[in-house]
Amino acid sequence: MHPHIIRLYEVIEAPADIYVVMEYVKSGELFDYIVEKGRLQEEEARRFFQQIISGVQYCHRNMVVHRDLKPENLLLDNNCDVKIADFGLSNVMRDGHFLKTSCGSPNYAAPEVISGKLYAGPEVDVWSCGVILYALLCGTLPFDDENIPNLFKKIKGGIYTLPSHLSGPARDLIPRMLVVDPMKRITIREIREHPWFEAQLPRYLAVPPPDTAQQVKKIDEESLVKVISLGFDKNLLVESIHNRLQNEATVAYYLFLDNKSRTTTGYLGAGYQEAMFGIKESSFSPITPSETQSPAHGNRQQPYMESPVGLRPHFPADRKWALGLQSRAHPREVMTEVLKALQELNVYWKKIGHYNMKCRWSPPGFPGQENMNHTNYNFSAEPIETDDLGDKLNLIKFELQLYKTRDEKYLLDLQRASGPHLLFLDLCAAFLAQLRVL
Repeated sequence: MHPHIIRLYEVIEAPADIYVVMEYVKSGELFDYIVEKGRLQEEEARRFFQQIISGVQYCHRNMVVHRDLKPENLLLDNNCDVKIADFGLSNVMRDGHFLKTSCGSPNYAAPEVISGKLYAGPEVDVWSCGVILYALLCGTLPFDDENIPNLFKKIKGGIYTLPSHLSGPARDLIPRMLVVDPMKRITIREIREHPWFEAQLPRYLAVPPPDTAQQVKKIDEESLVKVISLGFDKNLLVESIHNRLQNEATVAYYLFLDNKSRTTTGYLGAGYQEAMFGIKESSFSPITPSETQSPAHGNRQQPYMESPVGLRPHFPADRKWALGLQSRAHPREVMTEVLKALQELNVYWKKIGHYNMKCRWSPPGFPGQENMNHTNYNFSAEPIETDDLGDKLNLIKFELQLYKTRDEKYLLDLQRASGPHLLFLDLCAAFLAQLRVL
């Protein structure tokens, strides 16, 4: 139930096998991402780290300790967001009870774990997060040796070096996480209060995550109706959701709920996450001419092109064709032309991620155009339950995403979220006519 923890939908026991039905996360491991890019810029590393800490804190609030946090167990979704996975070594924490199992990967394991000492749980995850943060910022591990006894000696002694390229706040945070004495090690709460962590913190991560019991109290009516339409009893379904039972009805409910979140907000983007935690989203901003100017014209605002986070890869499953508008132009040129085209068409937009926007548009003179202002329209707060409202208002909601393909081309994709199909096609045609770089 957390946007940065992989979802487990169902466990099916067969006579000879156990089938685990989980969320599909297609962009691979954070480990491969680090290997490919080397050390990350602090802004990009911070974004990953903030998501990791939020997910780990959610686990701890629900009395679960992971015990095997490492980049190989941190997956990346379509939006290059972290999904904490592989809870095979996790355990449930109980008040007054200590854990003693020595487990996890040696390079990321805390000194008390490899020493066979008792530990409570959260402090070992903090140590592993410290190693992960070091790997993100430095491209190497703080503790590494082919000889296991030597490796353990380094870990137990806290022997590592900090590169000179790290900023002052980062040089302060890492040593506070990699403290050998678990009683003196920084806590998750203190990490969240650290200046380096708080910088550029997304609003949906700015508050501690709710526990699962709080989340299940609020039931999504649209998903509930869809499950009931399949023949399930409403009262039994509601009771199962509140009691966190796993059965066919609850599995269907959460599949519908997650699919709705992806289609309405862009791959579980910030809009879904902020709504999930009850934080009010800001309204749309229109495109202004200054946002389409290049730096040569005196405008330094290039929110898409100068971000430290790269373009999402678009790798169709070994196909020789791809749906979308393709271009070999530089992504800076592509996005500049996109902004200009949206401006000409009076499309309102809101940035979800890098090279990714969600938009709304209503044709001039149609009902609903009067609703296109900043004060009374809130994209994330308004659920898109069906197309009825969009059809009545002639209001189009869609998502725009720029991908990078294997052959070094760039693919611009538009996906309708709601509104009349024919009007959306008209908008796409007008949008294509405005583009000059593709």
